[in-house]
Amino acid sequence: MGELNIGFEIVALVVLVAILLADLLMVLKRPHVPSLKECAGWIGFYVGLAIVFAGVLFFVGGMAPASEFVTGWLLEYSLSIDNLFVFIVIMAKFAVPRKYQQEVLMVGIIIALIARAIFILAGAVIIENFAGVFYIFGLFLLWTAWKQTREEDGGDDDSFIMRAVRKMFPVSEEYDGNKLRTVVDGKKLFTPMLLVFVTIGLTDVMFALDSIPAIFAVTRNPFLVFTANLFALMGLRQLYFLLGGLMDRLAYLHYGIAAILGFIGIKLLIHAIHEAPLEFLPGFSVLEKIPEVPIWLSLSVIVVSMAAATGASLLFAPKTPTPSDDEAGSSPER
Repeated sequence: MGELNIGFEIVALVVLVAILLADLLMVLKRPHVPSLKECAGWIGFYVGLAIVFAGVLFFVGGMAPASEFVTGWLLEYSLSIDNLFVFIVIMAKFAVPRKYQQEVLMVGIIIALIARAIFILAGAVIIENFAGVFYIFGLFLLWTAWKQTREEDGGDDDSFIMRAVRKMFPVSEEYDGNKLRTVVDGKKLFTPMLLVFVTIGLTDVMFALDSIPAIFAVTRNPFLVFTANLFALMGLRQLYFLLGGLMDRLAYLHYGIAAILGFIGIKLLIHAIHEAPLEFLPGFSVLEKIPEVPIWLSLSVIVVSMAAATGASLLFAPKTPTPSDDEAGSSPER
């Protein structure tokens, strides 16, 4: 693989994190429901920026880092769409006013960025010292893929979180704008926004547990892993509003996600066979003849799986009523 200069990596990370934070902090100045045109413009900008970044990687390090970044970015972007499903459910469950949903997403993305950075650093150290961890990663992703096909919505988990937080902190029944604290009858209370932030944060940590092992199957370079995750988070806020009404129609998208996770899980197991052979098992040498999965095949599986699942959803899924934009009220579910 082409080597990337450490100076280039530092400068690139600083610039990219600054761009993402600038986008997120703009929400604090003007909380609003973005228009479709605004969302499409930002998503186009971030997709274009990712393509430009891939070109810079090709110029600096050659085809290997560029192709690994593109594959990792598309993988993480595909998995981030799964995040959107859960975010939509959480926003509806807590009846977050649409005007303030951007701020909730901003906090969620920042938590996701921090969680993924921690998991990436930990994963890189573990992989460097214990190649056998790829067996664990591979089996975990296969299990996650199986869970995807069961369409579990996690509602009981959300209720547990709400009960636990309400026991620890006094929470009001109503929102007070976008404030975390409010005063009711002279008593200081947290607003339901605290419940939303806690649920979003825990959800982001769980998604990091799935996505980080998956991308280590594409590249073991921590810089490429982090930048792929960074670009996957860019535009996620706008994608939420752009696809919010469409998500109800993507009934089969979870099967596409399951296919991707299953494929990556198998790829990790094959990689583990080569990196940490279990010679004590009878006939294990036969498995070592299985070739490693090339990057182009991973990229093809990701694109085809998402395209097929989206196409099947739009063409064959049963119609479901689209919730109104005004459905978010002022009193969250208790």
